[in-house]
Amino acid sequence: MVEGVSRIDVIMSVELICVGTELLLGDILNSNAQYLAQEFAKLGIPHYYQSVVGDNISRIHQVIDLACQRSSILVFTGGLGPTPDDLTTEAIASYFKTPLIEDPDVLHNIQHKFNAVGRVMTPSNCKQALIPQGASVLPNPSGTAPGMIWQPRPHLIILTFPGVPSEMKRMWHETAVPYLKEQGWGKDIIYSRVMRFRGIGESALAEKVGDLLNLSNPTVAPYASMGEVKLRVSAKAKSETEAITLIEPVAEKIKEIAGLDYFGSDTDTLASVVGQLLREAKQTLSVAESCTGGGLGEMLTTIAGSSDYFYGGVISYDNKVKIALLDVNQNDLEQYGAVSEIVARAMAKGVKTKLGTDWGISITGIAGPGGGSEAKPVGLVYIGFATPDGRVEAHEYRLGQQRERETIRYISSCIALDGLRRLLIKKLEKKL
Repeated sequence: MVEGVSRIDVIMSVELICVGTELLLGDILNSNAQYLAQEFAKLGIPHYYQSVVGDNISRIHQVIDLACQRSSILVFTGGLGPTPDDLTTEAIASYFKTPLIEDPDVLHNIQHKFNAVGRVMTPSNCKQALIPQGASVLPNPSGTAPGMIWQPRPHLIILTFPGVPSEMKRMWHETAVPYLKEQGWGKDIIYSRVMRFRGIGESALAEKVGDLLNLSNPTVAPYASMGEVKLRVSAKAKSETEAITLIEPVAEKIKEIAGLDYFGSDTDTLASVVGQLLREAKQTLSVAESCTGGGLGEMLTTIAGSSDYFYGGVISYDNKVKIALLDVNQNDLEQYGAVSEIVARAMAKGVKTKLGTDWGISITGIAGPGGGSEAKPVGLVYIGFATPDGRVEAHEYRLGQQRERETIRYISSCIALDGLRRLLIKKLEKKL
């Protein structure tokens, strides 16, 4: 237990407060929030609120005031540096009307770190040795900005960390986690499994699993992004094994309800799932891309070992490439245009033949923002499949004229992978 901090009996929830105007301006990504949220879950600490506030004492006071009304552990990141805009410690101390005291051990440690790298410590760094009277230092082994652990009033704990992720993470694990476990946290954990779906909307999936959304332990919650729907199944238990035991029957029920729309869980991606299916089938793949410009190939090759089944691709952005490398008929291009079912079919067949693979996939479309027409609007995409048994098919998708170019390209690649996934599953099931 950290010296000078008394044990409290009740802690209801934790609130994360990230300090830094750079966060509000979007200059840096707030990765600390994601990391600490996951860590709170591991300790089984309820976590209902997060705040981001700029480098301003008055506004930090407002955030603290609200947080104290609804949370019993306040975790701060950022604002512990030596510059005038680093105000976290000062703001916390002034809110609780507590003087700042210079800690000689901290000052000595900062001086030692400067000496170790042959640099002269500036007077401004002395500011980092100031902590509220009665608080305990949360050591920073890596940097010059220590944090603190403080109980300024009964049933309220404050922990502060620097904004530098590497420093924060080490301080969290080496000091904060042992301290919180001594306070009684970590006996229960919150463990989650994220189930992933394609080809079904969030509302449609929610309706299908409606009864499961009312469960209390485990809980089931839907959310969606970029054409993918996710169900987070979370359980509170004494151990990960116990949590998985609670989650498993619910997850199996969801899989049964969703059918082919379910494709994987947690770190699974469409590319990794397709790769595993190709391995199981002992089959190979090549791709022909136009509007996605290599995006589909990139997805496939992010998977380690994808050379086992992925031979390569052709980026046939210009019609001359479609004709020369994929054997697309020039007359078809002139009559139907590059964005058409017949061209998508020819591209898929052409790349399969040229690269000698079992499967060929093609994508041709209008990603925008220009180039669309009334007959062929932005967001129109054709995806073709050439199968091992010689069949060739293509499907039309209208992804929306208001979507951004990169979104259309990304979703097109995902649809192509999902289409191949479904075809592979059906073929593998026939063999069983």
